Amino acid sequence: MYFLLGILILFLVIMGLRAFLNANPKDLARTLRKSAGVVVLLLAAFFAFTGRFLFAVPLGILAMSLLGRGFPGGGFNPFPGSANKSAGQRSRVRTQNVEMELDHDTGDMEGTVLQGKFASRPLSSLDEQEVLVVLGECRTSDPQAAQLLEAYMDRRFPDWHTRAGQSRSSGQGVGQTDGPMSIEEAYEILGLEPGASKTDIRRAHRSLMKKMHPDHGGSTYFAAKINQAKDLLLGS
Repeated sequence: MYFLLGILILFLVIMGLRAFLNANPKDLARTLRKSAGVVVLLLAAFFAFTGRFLFAVPLGILAMSLLGRGFPGGGFNPFPGSANKSAGQRSRVRTQNVEMELDHDTGDMEGTVLQGKFASRPLSSLDEQEVLVVLGECRTSDPQAAQLLEAYMDRRFPDWHTRAGQSRSSGQGVGQTDGPMSIEEAYEILGLEPGASKTDIRRAHRSLMKKMHPDHGGSTYFAAKINQAKDLLLGS
């Protein structure tokens, strides 16, 4: 029995190393957490099989938390938020011209241009004048993207509007979103995994609004999407 358990653990360690080498940084923490969850679950099963339930039960609960398996109705969880919150979480919003990501840990924004002169280029690869070109294109064709870009430039180039002699957008589209949102998109915007508890949804919403609220220099459009995602997932 111990020999088989050792073989299984060794196999999982090898698979975990392969995942470590191949996974992108954004998904690495999630992969390692779930690998640890499988190992803990095997240990819990072993203790249960040998009748040592004093060890099996807490290990089983820990494994459920690591694997992201909540309790029905969002009930008791000894590790609140651990099933759906990890380092490297990002929220993603996509418009016609721009896809933008927000890092939950740092509040930094990164994006990719989807259309126009700099299509397929990361915003971080563009200098200030090039981002202004993208902003000009979006102001006429994609006002939501313009709001996202202004919030991005406020973070990366704090005095950009003074140097460029431009004012911020007039607020077209403020508080509005661009149509119905899917459940999958709502989880993506809040940076949560499907099946997150109501507590995790509210916590993610509060945290993101502190970083993206328009009163704090954030994006009106991003804030509206965050609110829409919360309302959809909570059924309100």
